[in-house]
Order: sequence, then structure tokens, then C-alpha cells
Amino acid sequence: MKRTLFLQAPSFDGYDGGAGARYQMKREVKSFWYPTWLAQPAAMVEGSKLIDAPAHDQSWDDIAHEFDDRDLVILHTSTPSFGQDIRTAELIKQRNPNIQIAMVGAKVMVEDEKSLQACQAVDLVCREEYDYTCVDLAKGLPLAEIDGITWRAADGSIVRNKDRKMVENMDDLPMVSPIYKRDLNPVKYFGGYQRHPYVSFYTGRGCKSRCTFCLWPQTIGGHNYRYRSVPKVIEEVKYILENMPEVKEIFFDDDTLADAHAHVVELSRELRKLGFGTKGFDITWGCNAKANVPYDVLKEMKAGGCRVLLVGYESGNQKILHNIKKGLRVDVARQFTKDAHSLGLTIHGTFILGLPGETLETIEETIKYAIELNPYTIQVSLAAPYPGTFLYKQAVENNWFDGSDHLLTDGGNQIAQLSYPHLSSAVIFDKVEEFYKRYYFRPRKIAQIVGEMVRDWDMMKRRLREGVEFFDFLRRRKEAA
Repeated sequence: MKRTLFLQAPSFDGYDGGAGARYQMKREVKSFWYPTWLAQPAAMVEGSKLIDAPAHDQSWDDIAHEFDDRDLVILHTSTPSFGQDIRTAELIKQRNPNIQIAMVGAKVMVEDEKSLQACQAVDLVCREEYDYTCVDLAKGLPLAEIDGITWRAADGSIVRNKDRKMVENMDDLPMVSPIYKRDLNPVKYFGGYQRHPYVSFYTGRGCKSRCTFCLWPQTIGGHNYRYRSVPKVIEEVKYILENMPEVKEIFFDDDTLADAHAHVVELSRELRKLGFGTKGFDITWGCNAKANVPYDVLKEMKAGGCRVLLVGYESGNQKILHNIKKGLRVDVARQFTKDAHSLGLTIHGTFILGLPGETLETIEETIKYAIELNPYTIQVSLAAPYPGTFLYKQAVENNWFDGSDHLLTDGGNQIAQLSYPHLSSAVIFDKVEEFYKRYYFRPRKIAQIVGEMVRDWDMMKRRLREGVEFFDFLRRRKEAA
């Protein structure tokens, strides 16, 4: 085996660009997702190491020595971080000219040849699901024999090998939590709506929904939801309980775990057998959910210890939901939210401004919709046309933006990329701040937050920190504008 290092490179301070973050950017409060897409192949390559530099506040100087005795680096990149990542690749090659550098991620899958042309230090890029591709590279197989890569030949030409098949049996993949324990510090990972410290991992990949803006299903994960058997998921949960006792919450990060009703019900019942959802058992779990999960499924999830759902509402306007192929009705989402609240489930709602069909009126409709639904916390993002998505193609064809990869400011904050004849990007950008202020600066929401702080000293410290970060976020946005 080649001595292999899996790397999320140093980046903007507070920038969450890891292989697991769906939106690569600095958020309104400090947030870091686990780099699961890097941890997975790291678990399959003997003697490997995983470095997640942004989450661990590591600079190039902190990690430079790690490349002195390595043969292979698997470097994750994204559209917003690509410029910084290729600079890191160049530094690695300067330090160790003999090292082989492979880039992974949706960015290089969609723009494989363009990515190689942008940086001579990168030897190849991995496309599709790259778990077994990384294994083949670590074994030292000839590049010509490895499916799913685009590589630079000795004469400088770029060669594109045949596609790699999807992983069909998810049970074949090993657990990622042992890699977290070995190489990462769980205390470094935060979510504004999650108990701290938490652990997240995928029980499956793919999403049957066709949302036009969503990156992973349209590039690497696909639209066929493949998931691990419940016994395999329980095996990893047991590992976390036994070996990571500091963890207070587990987040199953599948795009929409609750879409597979029978599967999530079976999982919930098995988790309850471990103690989840029972009196005196302090560890909880959460997952992503589409806002159409039936009441009886939600009830089983709650009984099995589910505490929090991350729900992509996106917009309160039905026409916009149709435009982005969300496959969701506003009235169904309202009933889902009522059901979840009646069961005591916490909801983190995500919304997007600037999607096709957006107007000042639809923005107002969405803000009022969010206030009506009243999720525990919200995230408001700007529509981001990532290469490889239908939204990107649509935006370029309609001249809604210039097709550039510049989705963030130099400080890591989101830029409003899409601009319409009737609604400018500057207006859309400003409306995000208005959305946040009108949502959180309400007597009802302020009372909820203060009451939570008064009851829990740890939460008091956390919310005060997040408050400072939130106002700093608003300040940075004004500077970016």
C-alpha cells in the first residue's frame, strides 16, 4: 500500500468545505460537518491518515511535515475552495516532488479536464463514487487500469478512463467512526441545531428527489437511494456508544433518510432497543427529512430517540417549488411541521432566496411562511449555481449569471450569483439579512432562546457564543456587499 494521506486543505477561517458540507461556505454560526466522503476511503486504505485542517484550525505550516513521508495525497476540493486547494497542491509538490496528488469531489468530477489543466501539480482526479478508486490508487495499480479517473499521461496529454460503477451494496463499506476517533477531534465539529459534541455519518447514498440546485445527487451520489442494512447501522451506533462516550447526538446524514419509511421505522425500533428514546438515556439522534414524512413514521422516529430533523423547505411559494422540481406541496409541508411539533421533534429549517421565479413578493411570502412554521432554527442561503447542476445550466442559458466559479467572497461568505431582470442580485443578497432579523428578532423567538439559556448553563455559553458569531456574520455580509 502507498503511504496515503486524505486531506481537507487549510482554507478560510471558519470555512466548512468538507466532504459532507452541502453548502461550502462560512455560516451564520460556527458549523463544521464531518468529512465523511474522505473518511470512508480512509477506512479502506491500511495505514492511511485523515486531516481535516479547517475544522482543526490548521494552517499549511501546521501540516507541511505530513507530506514528507507520503506517497499519495487524496485532496478533497469544491467549487468555492478550488483556487485555495490547488495552491495547497502546489505547496505539497514543492515540498515532496515525488508525491502523487489526486483530487476528489463534485467539482473535479464535473470539470475533470479543466481542473487538471488549471494545476500541473495535480496528477489525476477521481470521478463518480471514489471509495474503491482510492483503494486502487493506494495499491499502486497502473493508472490506465483504474476506472473512474482522469489523469495526466507522461507526455502531458489528459486521459479519461471509463466510469466507475456505483457502489450497490452499502454494507460492503466499512464504518467511518473509527477513523473519526483515530484522526479527528469530535469537539471541533459544531452544528447550530445539534447537541455538542455530535457525530454524523451516512447510512446510505443517493436521493430520489430531483431538486435542480442540489449538488451531490446530480453528480456523485445519484438519484437511487442505496442504504446499509439496519444491523450494519446499529453496529456503527454501538461503536460510537462504546468508544466515543463524549458524543451526545448522532446525525444520520443521508440526503433524506426518512424517504425510506419502512427502513427508518425499523432503524428507529432497533435504536430504541439500545436505549434511545427511553428514560435516562441521554443520547439522541437526528436526520435530514423531506417535509412530507407521514405522522405514523415520525411517531416511530420520535419513540426511537429522534430529536432533530433538518428540513429543506426552500421556499413558501408553490410555483418556485415546482420550478426547482422539489416535489413538495406547501400544504403538505405545513401539516408535516404541525405533526413534528406535536410529537416534540425539533426542526432546523433551511430556506433559499434567489431561486428561479423569485420576486420581492415571493421573498415576502417565504419569510412569512417561515415565521408561521416556526422551526427551532433556520438557515437562509443564497441560490448557488454549482457546476453539474440543472440550476447551473439553466442560469447560464438564461444569462442569470456569467458562469463563473466565484461563489464566495475572499473571506468565505456567500455571494448572490443569480440576477434577474426584475430582481437584482444585490436585492436578493440584502433580503437574507432581513429574513434572519425578522425571524429571530421576534418576542416569541427571543423568549424561547432566553428561556433555554436560563435553564441550561452550557446552553447559555453556547448561545452567547453563537450570538457573537451571528452578529459578526451580519457585519461580514455588509462588508461583502
